[in-house]
Amino acid sequence: MVSITDAKQIIRLATDAEIKVFLDGGWGVDALIGYETRRHNDIDIFVEKKDYHKFIQIIKNNGFYEIKMEYTTTNHTVWEDLKKRIIDLHCFEYTKNGEILYEGDCFPSEIFSGIGKIEEIEVSCIEPYSQLLFHLGYDYDENDMHDVKLLCEVFHMELPEEYR
Repeated sequence: MVSITDAKQIIRLATDAEIKVFLDGGWGVDALIGYETRRHNDIDIFVEKKDYHKFIQIIKNNGFYEIKMEYTTTNHTVWEDLKKRIIDLHCFEYTKNGEILYEGDCFPSEIFSGIGKIEEIEVSCIEPYSQLLFHLGYDYDENDMHDVKLLCEVFHMELPEEYR
């Protein structure tokens, strides 16, 4: 589990090292909403390629170790510590056109335009509509259902067909 205290501590590891992070997933949704709405199994973080290995070294120095998952790639790794806190870490880079390149796919830079808060900490995150789109096309669980309904309610978006 990644509590609100844990999320803030992990984010501060990056910001103290002047590494910009962007939140995705459950903590990204809760940051957009402005408060914690549910328990979180992990924290999903995007880090630019130029800072990726530096951030990995920082979390390793703070007791995190890599756990191999079936979806582990060079740009998507998962880290856990002895407290069972999990960081789902994504590495992206900006293209010459300013787009976001992740796992071979390009996305408009506006995806990272979301601004949220985790208590007193302002965080950058994936903006609401993109958060909604990234919740489509896979077998979702109750946390996904919670996040999608909340995004639609708060940001006045239509609930996608597959979540009805």
